[in-house]
Amino acid sequence: MQPLKNITVVTLEHAIAAPFATRQLADLGARVIKIERPGVGDFARGYDERVRGLASHFVWTNRSKESLTLDVKHEEAQKILMRLILEEADVVVQNLAPGAAARLGLSYEALSALKPGIIVCDISGYGSDGPYRDKKAYDLLIQSEAGFVSVTGTPETPSKAGPSIADIAAGMYAYTNILAALMHRQQTGEGQHIDVSMLESLTEWMSYPLYYAFDGAAPPPRTGASHATIYPYGPFPAGDGKTVMLGLQNEREWKIFCEKLLLQPELANDERFSGNAKRSAARAELSALIVEAFAPFTAEQVSSRLEHAGIANAQVNSMAEVWAHPQLKARDRWREVETAAGRVPALLPPGSWQHGAPRMDAVPALGQHTEAILGSQGYRAERMGELRAEGVV
Repeated sequence: MQPLKNITVVTLEHAIAAPFATRQLADLGARVIKIERPGVGDFARGYDERVRGLASHFVWTNRSKESLTLDVKHEEAQKILMRLILEEADVVVQNLAPGAAARLGLSYEALSALKPGIIVCDISGYGSDGPYRDKKAYDLLIQSEAGFVSVTGTPETPSKAGPSIADIAAGMYAYTNILAALMHRQQTGEGQHIDVSMLESLTEWMSYPLYYAFDGAAPPPRTGASHATIYPYGPFPAGDGKTVMLGLQNEREWKIFCEKLLLQPELANDERFSGNAKRSAARAELSALIVEAFAPFTAEQVSSRLEHAGIANAQVNSMAEVWAHPQLKARDRWREVETAAGRVPALLPPGSWQHGAPRMDAVPALGQHTEAILGSQGYRAERMGELRAEGVV
């Protein structure tokens, strides 16, 4: 039994934040009906062609959904959509431009007046009010506004995160808030309006550097792949030129590191390195000692010695190496899902279920389910053909 098997979600979504939230609802068994523009669809379908002609972002965030094409600016399309919501939907999700959903009659106020138990989740860059409400918001821009870029990268080059973390953060908070709203409705019968902001989501993730810079203090410096305030914690070269990632968290580990890796046990009591704050301040001096100690060994040998000593370590994997990661393989984390371009691998959602399994259905082609959904509303084939010709669906 998938926990959301009897839940239907209607979503007017594009790009990443909302699709990522609703895909996770689909993972739990929800029926997710994705409304897309006729002939074009979610613009994330066109981001690239890396997955056998399909877009990588779209394949990632849209499996297990149904695609219904509707030109929501057309009067009849609006009637179809409203009927679908009132008759079928438990949850409505949207990340359209600010104010667009309300103009379509899809605000929580409008929908709850007709269907009191409805849950409406609005996802936007900056939230439903405030001076930035109408400001355009993309992942890079939110990473910048939330201060993430200012503490990421090197002293010379501020950097964004590779993945779309602002979108991912907003998608996760939308997902968890929707689950909480469903529980609330189960207990009270009441619907809920959820307002998720990308800025607020990523700012929550920025709380450590914010507190570090509290009350006018200096922010954490940009230190590349190293940790800004814990040391040694980051990349170090081995003798073969390859990189080893390692991290020390406490004084016990520092003592072991001095004895078994640096082969200088006296450094454990050296005043220059007594405590993380001093080690971090003296990182240039300590880095030279570590590089010298690692120089006679290959990265594989250093990693083996770190592992034997119980010091946390990792290798910097390429994408190809992650696809073939032995731990993911050993835990049987890969499945295959259908797409219009054939079957492709997909990672199981994080977490293991004792009873049942997450849903891993196909990534829909544009408008793949339009006829079936309209047919369930009583539209005959002839009328559906007319609507298609008019550009309504």
